[in-house]
Amino acid sequence: MITKDTIDKVFEFSRVEEVISDFIALKKTGANFKGLSPFTNEKTPSFVVSPSKQIWKDFSSGKGGNVIAFLMEHEQFNYPESIKYLANKYNIEIIETAESDENIQERNERESLFIINSFALSYFQEILSKKDKINKYLTDRGLSSSTIQNFSLGFSDDLQNEFYKSAIKHGYSDDYLEETGLVLSSNDKKIDRFRGRIIFPIKSIAGRIVGFGGRIVDSTKKLAKYINSPESKIYNKSKTLYGIYESKQFIVKDDTCLLVEGYMDVIQLHEHGIKNVLASSGTSLTKDQIILIKRLTSNIILLFDGDQAGLAASLRSIDIILEEGLNVKICSFPDGEDPDSFVNKNKKDYMLDYVKNESRDFIDFKLSVNTDFLNDEDKKVGLIKDILRSITLIPDSLKQEIYIKKLSSVLEIDEASLFRSFANIETSKSLKKSSRKLYKTKIYKVQSSPKENTSSYIYQLERQIISILLKYGAEEISYEDSRLSTDDKGENITTKKESTSKVFEKIYLDLQEDEIEFTHSPFKAIYNKLIQGFHNQSSLSIENFINDLDSSSSKIVSDILINDEKYQLHDWERKNIFVKKIGSELSQLVNETILNMRRFLIDKKIIELQEFQKEGGKNDVLEEVMSYYRLKKVLSAKLNRVV
Repeated sequence: MITKDTIDKVFEFSRVEEVISDFIALKKTGANFKGLSPFTNEKTPSFVVSPSKQIWKDFSSGKGGNVIAFLMEHEQFNYPESIKYLANKYNIEIIETAESDENIQERNERESLFIINSFALSYFQEILSKKDKINKYLTDRGLSSSTIQNFSLGFSDDLQNEFYKSAIKHGYSDDYLEETGLVLSSNDKKIDRFRGRIIFPIKSIAGRIVGFGGRIVDSTKKLAKYINSPESKIYNKSKTLYGIYESKQFIVKDDTCLLVEGYMDVIQLHEHGIKNVLASSGTSLTKDQIILIKRLTSNIILLFDGDQAGLAASLRSIDIILEEGLNVKICSFPDGEDPDSFVNKNKKDYMLDYVKNESRDFIDFKLSVNTDFLNDEDKKVGLIKDILRSITLIPDSLKQEIYIKKLSSVLEIDEASLFRSFANIETSKSLKKSSRKLYKTKIYKVQSSPKENTSSYIYQLERQIISILLKYGAEEISYEDSRLSTDDKGENITTKKESTSKVFEKIYLDLQEDEIEFTHSPFKAIYNKLIQGFHNQSSLSIENFINDLDSSSSKIVSDILINDEKYQLHDWERKNIFVKKIGSELSQLVNETILNMRRFLIDKKIIELQEFQKEGGKNDVLEEVMSYYRLKKVLSAKLNRVV
């Protein structure tokens, strides 16, 4: 685990504008920088970077946060990978907490394998640069030099152990060379695994070389067309997808992943400008691979060959994708075609149109490849049950219901009968670990949880409080402190006193006195963290505060800080909310925001009591309502309002 001192040093030296400018062209506009969003296809720049606040905001996609959030969104790094990337950029030594000897040895062994693979990559690329015949072969396949370079293609001479001898000369050990799979041992002889093959480096999502694929060039030899590195401590086939490093940004941007079978499918699509593509590299699609894609998008289109093997691969993949909650469509190519040959023959625009028009959801696809059910009732029943079994794998109950209704409509089968069959299949799966709700004799429509109403009174007031704390929390204000009491006649009277306190103290004490809690849970978490931070420090560093937040809270805070300059509460006067703009006198801003919140909650309480009385509540409810009206009158007077 990376030490806190290292993380603090990374945040201290990292500059968000410097890091982001490595990936995006930024232009200085006033105190900020602007550029085109890397997450959408916008034409007018709406991506804003604030050097003073060390945050960024993409108005086209809604994303935002600190420098770590950018790397996690753009490069799909996890948190430790982001820290290590920044440490490497700023030449900061990474210090990790004490590890056991066993863990240190394991880490060193893994790093040794990465180092050997890196050496092998350079070796194979150098060999390719000298092979005119192999370069002509790649050019004839339609690949440009930039694509060859982008995918780091190489070549291994068809000689017994030239790579091995070079690696030994450079000081690499036999054991590690064999563990990577680059070298084989046979009768005390060392043999290069990939001799006579074009080399396809297989990269992790962070761009490190975990293994290699090799394609034979001389088709007259009776050898496997493709071979791969064996599994090792750094290469797990079931957790690896070819092209993920080169394609990840485009998958996020297009919010769709085109999933193909082979290396050349990926490379040819990139060559033609279609870059949101990954390959399972000839292995059956696994759950771990789908989880990897899920980090980038929730939409997958399977592009498989038009032969029986491609069809079988598509059918195998559907259920595992559905089970992970992703949306899947399937696009089959004409018999004898694959994505590589099809895009080469028809080019980009036709390819994109074909995928758009020919992609089908799993129900339409299964029906289209099982047409014999039309004349065989038993096969029809079996096909329906197969489709229903696929639907049971979907975690979202609402999606399940929609697909069942579609199946009913397409096949003209009674909806209730399908629901009963579906319930039986679900019940038979009860021994599975899934905690999804089982359908029994009746299916109930599942309503999605309501989205947060970001235009509601209380949402905007809570947001305003967070904004005030972020910008002015540690500042001192003087204000007129009013105390409410009752005279002998039961009338409310107020006594006034001049007081001075810090903004966060004023807000905290007022909300605590009225026992007011935030209704929007993310705001509540940020508020509590802010108050705690101000209590612990005389002045809170907002930059450090953001860095300590999780990615979701960091985005919210970044939104508020960057957005507030152009953010306004529109037409709130007619809706009974009067909030001063940020430029107003600070004590008045704080007071009126809290008074507005109190007044809103009083209005809400009055409505609740009136509803209670209508339903036959107690007679003394009217007196309580009147009491709240008197309190509301006092608050309205403070706000210079008429009740």
